[in-house]
Amino acid sequence: MRPEALAALAGVDLIVHAGDIGAPGVLDALAQIAPVHAVRGNNDAGTWARRVPDTVSVDVDRARLLVLHDLNDLALDPAAAGFAAVIAGHSHHPRLEERDGVLYLNPGSAGPRRFKLPVAVARLRVRGDRVRGELVILEV
Repeated sequence: MRPEALAALAGVDLIVHAGDIGAPGVLDALAQIAPVHAVRGNNDAGTWARRVPDTVSVDVDRARLLVLHDLNDLALDPAAAGFAAVIAGHSHHPRLEERDGVLYLNPGSAGPRRFKLPVAVARLRVRGDRVRGELVILEV
């Protein structure tokens, strides 16, 4: 775990990991900060990874978050299904955008640098059924 990532997550109420966890120790370290909801990524293998789901729905206040690794695997209309946000991490490219009233977030990667992409995490603020996001580029 990067110390910069742990510092950026300090004080949060909940952690969502969108896959490519790398090792079960990552989830253990994150759980020391806050409860963790995680999905398995294409780089997660082994017995520990088989216990991690492909998708997860997380209720925060009155907002529903859909978490999956690869946005290309999205098999439903998130707005019609009542999701306020979709979180996916496969590309590791930090991105935040709103479409049809749904926030789409890729928090990037806070583990080993991927390609030439920035090392990043994201923060979500949930109030009622509203979700706002912020990308946090880490200085490493």
